[in-house]
Amino acid sequence: MFTVMEMVQPKTVEEAYEILTKRKNNQVIGGSAWLRMGSKRIGTAVELSQLGLDYIKDSGDYIEIGAMTTFRSLETSKLLEENFGSIIKDSVKDIIGVQFRNVVTIGGTIFSKFGFSDLIVALLALECEVKLVRNGKLALREFLNKEYEKDLLTKIYIKKNNVKASYKSLRNAQSDYALLNVSVSKFEDKVKIYVGARPQIATLAIKASEFLSNNELTDENIEKAAFMVSEELTFGTNMRATKEYRSLMSKVLVKRALMEVR
Repeated sequence: MFTVMEMVQPKTVEEAYEILTKRKNNQVIGGSAWLRMGSKRIGTAVELSQLGLDYIKDSGDYIEIGAMTTFRSLETSKLLEENFGSIIKDSVKDIIGVQFRNVVTIGGTIFSKFGFSDLIVALLALECEVKLVRNGKLALREFLNKEYEKDLLTKIYIKKNNVKASYKSLRNAQSDYALLNVSVSKFEDKVKIYVGARPQIATLAIKASEFLSNNELTDENIEKAAFMVSEELTFGTNMRATKEYRSLMSKVLVKRALMEVR
């Protein structure tokens, strides 16, 4: 659990950011689903429920999602499914249980850059952007590669571009953390393959993605690309799986995902 010395509920994003950055041990409180699993002493907890950031809406060329939107809302959103198929729903539907998904938020998950995150790997395939108070709008991939600095994530944008995308994961049990997760997308002739829970943060398989972007998605080329992914990416060992097992299974998941978008 965590200890909070003081809690505030600011009415504006600007006020929230000002309080957050006033002291080093001030911290945002969103769903706090992951935060309460650790042990931390927080000076001022900045609770965001009064900022109106719990929404999913159509903004013309983009679908805009507020940072306080829960996983359950993502899972049940018809708007997201109509525009992007089932990839977002598939990435969150097996995370622990409905009660947990009713609490955990998209903003907290993205900002924390969890290596095991199912949602992050799915969003990467959709080429989404994040909006921060200090750093402005950034591509999700760029944000994940940045060094940590105190900021406030407020919105997520996903471009509506008729992309075909698929998500796959490997788990010991249906509601367990992923041992490995994969997303692929195909837009026009561009193919992108992302692998997460390696156990490091999700990353793009550059060589395999370029290979398929320049060649047809035949059975033979899909097999070759899946092998390339297992060779070019770095996998690690933790309490859930060995690096050898992750490398081996990446070929299986990548192949299955690619079959769905060709």
